[in-house]
Formats: sequence, structure tokens, C-alpha cells
Amino acid sequence: MAIWDDILTERDKEVFAKSGYGKKAGFGARPAVLVIDMNYNFVGDKPEPIVKSVERFRNSCGEEGWQGVYHIRELLEAARKKQLPTFYTTGHEGGSSVVYGRWHSKNSRGAEDIGNKWTKGNDIVAEIAPQAGDVLVRKQKPSAFFGTPLISMLNELHADTVLVTGCTTSGCVRASVIDAFSYNFKVSVVEECVFDRGQSSHKINLFDMNMKYADVVSLKETLDYIADLSPTLYAPGL
Repeated sequence: MAIWDDILTERDKEVFAKSGYGKKAGFGARPAVLVIDMNYNFVGDKPEPIVKSVERFRNSCGEEGWQGVYHIRELLEAARKKQLPTFYTTGHEGGSSVVYGRWHSKNSRGAEDIGNKWTKGNDIVAEIAPQAGDVLVRKQKPSAFFGTPLISMLNELHADTVLVTGCTTSGCVRASVIDAFSYNFKVSVVEECVFDRGQSSHKINLFDMNMKYADVVSLKETLDYIADLSPTLYAPGL
């Protein structure tokens, strides 16, 4: 049973099945890992229930976020053994309203982002912090690709697959998945490694991405795939 089955109507199931959506695209030959917005703003500074965590971190996903941290750490350990290129995203530093753009027009607590209330909010959590050779991409909008050099770096590596992790499923993950799909990458969303503050939005967005833009894959399936890759896949000159 898929995680989204309990929120689909019988009509939804019939229509998507008859329409042919949800075919598995599979992994490619040259994957890169994308870790989206795994910073303290989105998980809080410690594991605690989301309704508690959002009192201090308005964007926090609470305990589900920290479960994601631990699963992403497991994936990164495997990816680094094969020297897979790894890209992180996080928000821009600085408190100018120009930087935040339209974000604050949809949140009554947006003013909390300006000032020094939590100076490390955009730092990647220490448990999965970038290591030497990893790339940190700062972005202003939901997609990891919008207004950033990410696509040029993936092209330089001749990557054909993006393994997507991070948050939120309905926001920056989805936006990045659609852009990666639009650039003709094979896209795999690692289910245990993504999360959302909304339980229903998490499920329905996983369903929708799996139907049209990406494969939603298990962590185990992803680890097995990585294990079969050559350790010299990204050796210089290859």
C-alpha cells in the first residue's frame, strides 16, 4: 500500500490507472544527490512535536523533519562511498525585504525572518552538514534551479539523474522536481528522506509527483542502486 492510498478516491485510482500515469522511469547511469533546505529553520534545533517546534521556528516540520535528517544521513553515507556529487540548498542570508520577495505576503509571521532572532536558521543541520567537495547553493525561491547555477553544474558533471531529498514535499521539493523533470533529468524522490509540515499535502504531492514527474522510491531501493554503482563513476575525466 502506497503512503497516499488512504487519501485517494476510488475515482482517482481508476482514472490514473486507466490513463497510464505512474509508469516507473527508473534510475539513470550518473546520479547526483540533491539535499533541499535541510536547515534549522525547517526542522528546529532539536526533535520535538511540530506544534511545539513552530512556536520558535515558524517553518519547522518538527519530529518528521528530524526523522528525515537521520534517513538523509544514511543515504549520504552510501553516496559518499561512491563519490557521488552532492548539492545542498538553503536560503539567502540578509534581511532585506527585496531578498524575501513575495514570501511574506502569505505568512503573518514573516517579519520573524528579519533580524537576529536565530542567526543560524539557514545553516544546514550539523548531523548532515556539507563536507569537502559538496556544493551549497543559496536560493530565494522554491526551486533549487530558479536563479541558481545548479543546472550548469549538473551539466558539467554529465549527470542524468537527480536523487531528491529534503523539504518540504509540497513546496521546494516539488518545485525542484518539476524543474529537474523539465530539464530532462531522471528524478527519484526518496520517500523516507522527504517530509512536510502538512500530512495531507505530503501524501498528495508524493502521489502527484510519482504519477507525472518522478519515481517515488524507498530508501532501501536507493541504497541498493547506489551500491551497484562503480566507485570510479565520477573519477576525473570520466
